[in-house]
Amino acid sequence: MSAQQTIDPITLEVVRNKLEGIANEMQSTLLRSSFSPIVREGLDASASLFTLEGESLAQAIAIPIHLATMIPVVKRIVSEFAPDTMRPGDIYLMNDPYLGGTHLPDIALVMPIFADGRPIAFAAAMTHHQDVGGMSPGSIPTNATEIYQEGLRLPPLKFRDGPENFDETVIKILRLNSRIPDTFMGDINAQVSACTIGARRVATLAEGHGADMMLALFAELLDRSEKMTRDALLKLPQGTYSYVDFNDNDGIDLDQRIRIEVKVTLRDGRFMCDFTGTNKQVRGPFNCVPSGSQAAAYFALRTITGTDIPTNGGCFRAVDLTIPEGCILNPVEPAPVNSRTATIKRACGAILGSMRDILPEVVGADAAGEMLALMFGGTGSDGRRYVVGELIAGGSGAGPASDGVDVIETDATNCMNMPVEAFERDAPIRITKTALRRDSGGAGRQRGGLGIDREYEVLEGEIAFTHRGERHFCAPAGAFGGDEGMMARTIITRTDGTEEIVPSKLVTRLFPGDRVLIQTAGGGGFGPPKDRDRDQIKADVANGKVSKEQAKKIYGFST
Repeated sequence: MSAQQTIDPITLEVVRNKLEGIANEMQSTLLRSSFSPIVREGLDASASLFTLEGESLAQAIAIPIHLATMIPVVKRIVSEFAPDTMRPGDIYLMNDPYLGGTHLPDIALVMPIFADGRPIAFAAAMTHHQDVGGMSPGSIPTNATEIYQEGLRLPPLKFRDGPENFDETVIKILRLNSRIPDTFMGDINAQVSACTIGARRVATLAEGHGADMMLALFAELLDRSEKMTRDALLKLPQGTYSYVDFNDNDGIDLDQRIRIEVKVTLRDGRFMCDFTGTNKQVRGPFNCVPSGSQAAAYFALRTITGTDIPTNGGCFRAVDLTIPEGCILNPVEPAPVNSRTATIKRACGAILGSMRDILPEVVGADAAGEMLALMFGGTGSDGRRYVVGELIAGGSGAGPASDGVDVIETDATNCMNMPVEAFERDAPIRITKTALRRDSGGAGRQRGGLGIDREYEVLEGEIAFTHRGERHFCAPAGAFGGDEGMMARTIITRTDGTEEIVPSKLVTRLFPGDRVLIQTAGGGGFGPPKDRDRDQIKADVANGKVSKEQAKKIYGFST
């Protein structure tokens, strides 16, 4: 009798939960061991387990973009280094977007897992590294025009041979290309620790089952998720649905709006996303290699098919993508790609937006869909170089039965803003204000979530500043009669009192006494504002979320 025939559902469920627990233990190790605040506090790193074929086996609760883009990374490494040539303790790394990666700061480490003397799976961890070189501190220059300006490119490389023999040449190259080499290597070592934990735990689990049974269990888990996903898709209204949204600009041509268009077809248990009609690739770094569109589609698929389906590579077998070569979602090398997150988020929002009419109970109004990235880099008074990043959210869209959530990451990102104390410890900058942005949520029967006001004051030294924003020119749409959310705005006030309005993207210099006021976008409203409950309006005014003026103007409410 084969291992496949002897699988019982209890064993399968126990192993599934164990694998998910291992992935989350890897994630905890990754976050707790990292040096950079963007990982420790911002949680911009992810861990996952993979089959030998490079399909997701179990994912940590982490960053959807990372979890999906690690799939082509693992497949690329497997194609370069055959599993039967690997041995325990080996580690491989890469980041090149044009070989399967996502953008240069996201470096993936992959370690084979062994049982009965042969590989049965992989442990992988991806971290957004605070600085990997390039033309600006933080390695996300919004004015880059080719990938060579963005930092260090790493093809698939063997980083460690066996349990102890790290490639010292690779380490020297990594350190030499970062402005903060000690922090960089601290985060790399955290990835090594996370993968080591994953490999050790899965190998221990396999001791009770054997390699053959473990491989059979892995295959069954993926097959079952595939069947459940296809069954869920068949229950939805079949047909083709479309949506269009825009990003502000590409960081070079500031007056160009970037069109993201998708047609989603549900048919025969398949989820087909066609991006024909999307903007051609742009000069600036907002191009996105196909792994990003894949991440957007995978997230949207899991959103509409239900939380009762275990998330693994089996779910994703139902997805088909059509992405014309030369568009912003499938650029031709050496197009810059460092700011691809903004494009992935808009693609994800467009896919979900196409489903709104058939799934209004699942897909609400448009979220701000903005992960505002700020990078500050310079040299402290003690001579120490620093690079500190911030990831700041706007409001989520309202749903049919609830208001949007204030200042929260949505769709394919899942990061946190930097606590004030952590930020001020690492950079000579004072955060003078953090507050909800009044009136920013779109009005409706249910109100959109609010954005945030956050202000920074430079205390000393000259600072290189990168601002990667969205929704400064293209507002989040409301749904079913709801109003759009308020657009984002950023103002730099110089010491002489002059004000500079940031046109969504900017690379500049800040000096002592300069202030930067960030105001992120709010989410769209759901349903006509005239239908909003009077007690809810009164509570919004009392809580400072809606001004008295707006309550009267939009809702006809007076206190």
